[in-house]
Formats: sequence, C-alpha cells, structure tokens
Amino acid sequence: MTMKIYRRARADMNIETFKPAIVYAIYIAATPEKVWQALTNAELSRKYFSGNAVEVDLRVGGAYIVRTPDGALHISGEVIACDPLKRLTVTFNVNWPQLVEKLGPTLVTWEIEPAGDGVKLTLLQSHDRPISDDILSGGRAGWPAILSSLKSLLETGKAMVIPMPPPARMLAALKELGIPMPT
Repeated sequence: MTMKIYRRARADMNIETFKPAIVYAIYIAATPEKVWQALTNAELSRKYFSGNAVEVDLRVGGAYIVRTPDGALHISGEVIACDPLKRLTVTFNVNWPQLVEKLGPTLVTWEIEPAGDGVKLTLLQSHDRPISDDILSGGRAGWPAILSSLKSLLETGKAMVIPMPPPARMLAALKELGIPMPT
C-alpha cells in the first residue's frame, strides 16, 4: 500500500509560530494501523473519549470534528497535515467562541512511531502565544486520561472510564480573563 503525505499550512495561520505547550507520550501494545484507526474513527473514539465521536476527513483542508454523545458540536477544526499511520495535525477549537477569541487557535498533533512490540503515541498541543499553566491544566489532566483510555481499549478491548471535570484552577483563570462558561 502506498502512503501519501499531505501537508499544508492554512493561509491565515503561520504554523511556525506554534510551540508545544503540552507533550504527552504513551506506549501502546498495538499496531500503527489500530492506533490510527482509533484516532480517526467515530465508533472507536466514542469508546475511549467519554462518548465523544471524532469525525475526520483525512485530507489537508478536511474537516476535523468532535461531537458530544448527544451529537452536538464540541470541537471543530481542519486537517493541517496528514501522513497516514504516522502523523495527524489538526486545528482543535473547542466550541466556545470566547475561548478561541481570547486564547487563539490550538494545534493538536498525534505522532505514531513503531516501538518494540507496539507503538509510541505522542500528542502535542501547540499554541501561537503563551498560555498560562492554569489554563493548560485542563489539557494536562484531560489528554493523559483520554490516551490512557485509548491504550486500555486497544490492549484489553475495554476502555477506562475516567471522570474529567474541568480543573477548578482552569475555570478560575478563564473567569479572570472574562471568558464566561458556555451554557
């Protein structure tokens, strides 16, 4: 099977200005194909991502959407880079307009590398401006829980249920910036 590498920077974004604020790596006893499928398949993502469904058009410029269990839009974005079974980079905008307006766009990258009998999955959450540790505490708590659940699903067939309420310090920092909670 021939793999195609797709890369493109959005015209209104300078990807070079984005710096990783969160980096998380986990080793999974699975094939790159299984990990890729889990990251890009709605049915699989529902199992490990708290019932949220990832819908992705795997081409540069394609839509990246995460829907809540009731089908509502939770995250919207665009595929920035797609190298099947190796790397996926998307814009990752929570459906909370005031948050995006104040904090700017977020890039999320998943890198899949063979590692012994499995793979190393690395997640990078990047921003084009400094973001406070208090605000980043949400992702720093959420990403390990989500990826640990993905790991459990792929290795045992059963995802972990990990409650992930927003950290109080993140909510306080957002309130201090004048970003109201969505209703």
